[in-house]
Amino acid sequence: MRYVAVFWICTAALLAAACQPDRDVQPVGAEIPGLAVPANFPAPVYSTGQNPPTAAAFALGRQLFYDARLSGNGLVSCGSCHSQADAFAQAGVRFSAGVNGRLGPRNAPALQNLRWGRSFLWDGGVSNLEVLPLAPITNPLEMNETLPGVLRKLNADPNYLRQFAAVYGTNGPITSQQFLRALTQFTASLTSANSRYDHYVRRETGGTMASAELRGLALFQGRCASCHASDLFTDESYRNNGLDRRFPTDSGRIHITGRPAERGLFKVPSLRNIARTAPYMHDGRFQTLEQVLAHYDHGVQDSPTLDAQLRQPNGRLGIPLTAQEQADIRAFLLTLTDPGFLTDKRLAAPQ
Repeated sequence: MRYVAVFWICTAALLAAACQPDRDVQPVGAEIPGLAVPANFPAPVYSTGQNPPTAAAFALGRQLFYDARLSGNGLVSCGSCHSQADAFAQAGVRFSAGVNGRLGPRNAPALQNLRWGRSFLWDGGVSNLEVLPLAPITNPLEMNETLPGVLRKLNADPNYLRQFAAVYGTNGPITSQQFLRALTQFTASLTSANSRYDHYVRRETGGTMASAELRGLALFQGRCASCHASDLFTDESYRNNGLDRRFPTDSGRIHITGRPAERGLFKVPSLRNIARTAPYMHDGRFQTLEQVLAHYDHGVQDSPTLDAQLRQPNGRLGIPLTAQEQADIRAFLLTLTDPGFLTDKRLAAPQ
C-alpha cells in the first residue's frame, strides 16, 4: 500500500504549488468564523496566507461541503457524515453509510481545528488540508466519485460557474485548484475554541469549573496529556493504544508507510467536543466515555507496537485509574464542549 502514500504526497505537493493565492483576493473580517487564532492555541500549520479568506469564497466552500452532487450517486455530501451538531462527526453511528449504503471500516472523525493539523485521517494518508476532500470523494465506500467527475458536474451548473468566476476572476472552466481551494475555505474555518475549559484557561467570563472538573483536569494533565497534548488535545501522533493483540482487518498506519513498527497505530484524536462525538476509537467500538476510561484502566491489550506510555514500570498495562478518578476525568472532558461551534449558523447547511 506504499503507492497510496506516494500518490497523496505527490498530489499534495502539486496542488500546494498550484493553489497560490490570487493577488486580487483580499482578506475579509469577522463575518467568516474561525479566522482568529485563539490565545491558548499554537500557531496554525495551515495559514490564511495560503488561501486568503473572502466572504464569497467561504460561502462557496460551504455550499460545496453540503452538496451531494460531489458523490457518485448524487446523494452523499461531506455533511452527510460530518454533522455540525456532532462537531462534524456522526454521533451514534459506528460506520457511516456511503453511496448505496456502503460501510467503510472506520468511524467518521470530527472535523475541527483542521488548520492545526499536520496530517489527516486515522492513518495519516493525507498531509495537506487542501487535498483532504479527495480522500472521501474518491473512496468507493464513501462518495465514490472522481475529481474529473466532480468538475464535470460543477462546470455544467451555471450557478457554480458564476460563483467561481466571481471568486477567482476567471471566465474559463472551474479547475481542480479552484474547487479544492474553495472547499478548504469552509473546512479551514471549523475552529472550536470556546468551551468552558477555554474560558477557564483564558480567564474569561463563563470559565468557572467545579471541584470534580478541576480534579479531572489535574488527573488528565498527569495521565493523558502526553498524547492528548496542548489545548488542541492531540499531539498529532500515531499510536497503538492497546485495542487489539492483532490487527487482521485494519492495521492502521502501516498501510501508508509500510513500516512494521507502525502496525496498529492510529492517529491520536482531539478530545474537543468529545461528549458529542460517540462512538469512540477508529472503529467506533466504545459507545460511552465510561467504556473508554475503563479500557485504559484494565482493557489494554499487549502487542509488539503497543505505545510505551501504556506500559507501567511494574509490568501492568494501561493507565491505572480508580472509579473516582475515572469519574473526575469524565467530568473534565465534558467541559470541552463548545456550544457556539455546534450551533453557529454560518457553519450550517445553506437554506
